[in-house]
Amino acid sequence: MTTTGAEGLGGMRVPKDREPTHPGEMLKEEFLVPLGITQREFAERIGVSYVRLNELVNGRRGVTPSTALRLARALGTSSEFWLRGQMVWDLYRALHDEREARALERIRPIAG
Repeated sequence: MTTTGAEGLGGMRVPKDREPTHPGEMLKEEFLVPLGITQREFAERIGVSYVRLNELVNGRRGVTPSTALRLARALGTSSEFWLRGQMVWDLYRALHDEREARALERIRPIAG
């Protein structure tokens, strides 16, 4: 299945042939590990439960706007960085879901 490009992603593209990095994996590998901070300590610092952060890091939970704001504040990034990463992940998963593909094939464009 092909992608439709970067509509609604502010210029970011959804990869066609490789799964994008989940924002939780990015959090762990690009921030927590290099900073030498544990998940438990970071969860406490940003005011979320350890379970919530652990599920995010392990790809079982997505980045919500609230979490994005907390991550951005703590790590000196933007909330948009985290939300775009989540959007790319979610779109990739939807585009590669067989049920979704069948549903999309039944839709006939109204315009263009």
